[in-house]
Amino acid sequence: MVATYGHLLVPSRPVDYVIPYTSIAELYDMRDSQEPVMDDPDDDAHVKAKINELIAFFEDSLNRKKIEKALQVPWRESAPLLLNDSIQFTIVNAVDNAQYGEIFDPVETELLLSSLKLNVPLLSDQFEFQDKLIDAEVPVQVYDIEDFEFAVEEGITPVDMEL
Repeated sequence: MVATYGHLLVPSRPVDYVIPYTSIAELYDMRDSQEPVMDDPDDDAHVKAKINELIAFFEDSLNRKKIEKALQVPWRESAPLLLNDSIQFTIVNAVDNAQYGEIFDPVETELLLSSLKLNVPLLSDQFEFQDKLIDAEVPVQVYDIEDFEFAVEEGITPVDMEL
């Protein structure tokens, strides 16, 4: 989503994007696929360029070492990967389990388990995924991509969730 939605790269406040490692691996699939990421050819070229930039960022030797260290132990988090003054990434060696495997695909399961385990909200642009989270009564905070600035600036506290 960071490659697709440019406003995620210019948040009004500092943001730590917590990402399961498998989501980074998907960047390679997106880059190498013949299928377009976006419908418009100009948008598609721009997003694929951003994907290449993100891949280069994650392959940087210092960042790669931080990621490799996190991948040695299940659920280990990497040291922060600093993109700029406002954005850092934390990579999680998420481990899929059968808890939600019947309802969600493996990537969705890793996202929601990471959110639960690390007590961080989810950001999604997929209405079907959001609906499945609600229907399955998964106790995570999820923000639609359109509510990104609200999530960054105000958000909903755990106390608000209980109310």
